[in-house]
Amino acid sequence: MKKSVYAAFALVLLFAMAAQGAFAQATWKPVKPITIIVPWGAGGSTDQVTRVAAAELETALGQKIVIVNQPGASGSVGTKSVLDAKRDGYTWAAGAAADLATYKVQGMLNTDIRKDWEIFLSVANVMVISVNANTPYKTFDDLLAAFKAKPGKITVATAGQSSAGHIGIELIRKYNGIDYKHVTYDGGNPAVIACVSGETEVTTQLAVEEADMIRAKKIRPLAVLSDKPLNLEGYGEIPPITNWIKDFKSGPNYFGIFIPKGVPQAVIDTVQKAWKDVIFNSAKLKEYALSRGAMFDPSYGQEAQNRAFSYYQPVAWLYYEAGKAKISPDTVGIPKP
Repeated sequence: MKKSVYAAFALVLLFAMAAQGAFAQATWKPVKPITIIVPWGAGGSTDQVTRVAAAELETALGQKIVIVNQPGASGSVGTKSVLDAKRDGYTWAAGAAADLATYKVQGMLNTDIRKDWEIFLSVANVMVISVNANTPYKTFDDLLAAFKAKPGKITVATAGQSSAGHIGIELIRKYNGIDYKHVTYDGGNPAVIACVSGETEVTTQLAVEEADMIRAKKIRPLAVLSDKPLNLEGYGEIPPITNWIKDFKSGPNYFGIFIPKGVPQAVIDTVQKAWKDVIFNSAKLKEYALSRGAMFDPSYGQEAQNRAFSYYQPVAWLYYEAGKAKISPDTVGIPKP
């Protein structure tokens, strides 16, 4: 009887020690500020949501998080800075998962989202095709007619190749065979401002970047690139592109924070716990999503990888088939949908 009691006690002690060891391994306490490099300009979609998420994580991690904007080459410059940094857990990247996944096929940066990164997603965004308020285009039909009447002449502002805005206009081109004049800027916010000022007639950036100017009636939204209407707080309903392009397909564009693999495992374990405990329940991120026309949908680990794949797979092939990607996606592990 005593032997069985001792054995049971030893087993309990063993489990307790194992649990304590696992907890210790999962607990990383940063001793200096963490840097998140936003590879786009200030005020854009990545910058906006990263600052909200970082403020939430600061409390959980007990350390300051510094946001550094480093735009260039469609986000690949800032992302490369993170890859080149010391793998000590103190330098992270931010952005859209689709950008991270398509740098390689575009010949911009030799990186693989699945092999090189731990991804933490917070919100999903949709693109809106909007026009300068002084243009004559009142509906998407009007704009489509102008594209066809003046091929290559209608100016479209985006944050550059591989940006959400560029994906948006390329999707429209794919379904309608239009041509356009691409005008690029260092971020979604500058692209939207360019449309507001009249530098361009059109922008196809994300709803979160256009929201304020839509509400202020500085730009006119014609359609959301989705099969469902977008209800934007303070404005109303923006019709879905499927009202005009019946077979249009595009999933949500997921945004988040990315940590390069090779950092101590305790860093990843701790951030995953913070994501689950804090980001999943963040009232501030929920409020941000509601006010900006985004979808609050956090995830991490394999679930995040699966969600990201559902969007970047068709995007990678869209670029390749349009002649805008140098490398066939199937050669880098992205099979044709």
